[in-house]
Amino acid sequence: MVQTLEGPTTTDPPSLDADADAHAGDGAEAPALRGFVFALFFIFGGVTSLNDVIIPKLKELFTLSYAEAMLVQTAFFAAYFLISIPASGLVRRVGYMRTAAFGLVTMTAGCLLFVPASASGAFPVFLLALFVLAAGITTVQVVTNPLISMLGPARTAHSRLTFAQAFNSIGTTVFPYVGSLLILGSLAKVDAHALAGPALAAYRAAETHMVVRTYLGLALALVVVAAVVWSARNRLAETPEHSPSLLKSFDLLRRPRFAFGAACIFLYVGAEVAIGSVIVNFLTQSDVLGLGPEAAGKHVAFYWGGAMVGRLVGGFLLRMFSPGKVLAVAAAGAISLVAVAAGATGAISGWALLAVGLMNSIMFPTIFSLANEGLGRRAAEGSGLICVAIVGGAIIPPLTGRLADLSSLRVAFALPALCYLLIAAFGLYARRPAAVRS
Repeated sequence: MVQTLEGPTTTDPPSLDADADAHAGDGAEAPALRGFVFALFFIFGGVTSLNDVIIPKLKELFTLSYAEAMLVQTAFFAAYFLISIPASGLVRRVGYMRTAAFGLVTMTAGCLLFVPASASGAFPVFLLALFVLAAGITTVQVVTNPLISMLGPARTAHSRLTFAQAFNSIGTTVFPYVGSLLILGSLAKVDAHALAGPALAAYRAAETHMVVRTYLGLALALVVVAAVVWSARNRLAETPEHSPSLLKSFDLLRRPRFAFGAACIFLYVGAEVAIGSVIVNFLTQSDVLGLGPEAAGKHVAFYWGGAMVGRLVGGFLLRMFSPGKVLAVAAAGAISLVAVAAGATGAISGWALLAVGLMNSIMFPTIFSLANEGLGRRAAEGSGLICVAIVGGAIIPPLTGRLADLSSLRVAFALPALCYLLIAAFGLYARRPAAVRS
């Protein structure tokens, strides 16, 4: 959150051979291949942010508690923990473009699983569909970051990656708005608590019809993109490289700076996803904005849109000030906004929570770079461990939901605030450059 999440690769990927590198960097193929990768950033960012829209829908239909509804994020982000390493192995074995096509096909399968999930009227089947969808997204994400860096001259790699991440942010901004129109716009007026047996099953199947149609539309688009990527599978000549086992990389956790940073990736993704997951329910409360579900869902775009704007501003600030200090200030800002959201009422409360997205914008890349700073030749190993830490999106949200069930959403915001507090501490801890160690 995954902000959408700019996850690193989990291993040293295959490299382009000398001829292919020159061809990809300067030849006519490079713009088309970069276009494919930009499209992938847009797709996996947008699909991930749809979780924030589907959670209130499933919560209402299956009469779930907040903790149960957050299992959507658990099922989704567990894929980062379970699939990242196998996906990296697949990259080494078959290459970037084939792996990307496989990931897109897996995403398509996850979308199609919404059909039997709707027919069954069973919440666990929806969780299975989301896990398969996330497995595909994880696979695609393992490919995209290193690939976009390779498709062009090394001197412009940073700008290409930043531009690609802008496409990710556009996806996370656009998809919730459209998803709210399609999914939350049909949120039922019937109280599911009043139904039982066959009537309840039929009601759930009928009310999830728009969810199914939305994901079937995505499946169709994914098939087209997968076909295009597959047609480009031979445009890069890749030479596999040996890479160390991720299990042998865990000794990096003995280094305090890296271990603290990896923990903060866990906390950041968890906090970002937890807040994004409850925005719709929070904004519908009468003492906040009192919006209908569809209108509240549209407001999720402001949360992710803030992250998009923040990247532009943050990129400028990070050139002027110490990254650690900028991170600490951003985390302090997030804590302040969460406190206002929890303590205030009305529009101030609602917009304070949405503004947290602006503070989130620079956190993932800054934590990532600060944690890896000084690793030298072992930076790729560090990237792999940090990618696994994205599993925080599967753990922090259910805990936040449990707090909400025991008290209220306002009280539950204390957990994300605690996450941001530890991130601020890391920023201050890592404000000075680290010495390079092998």
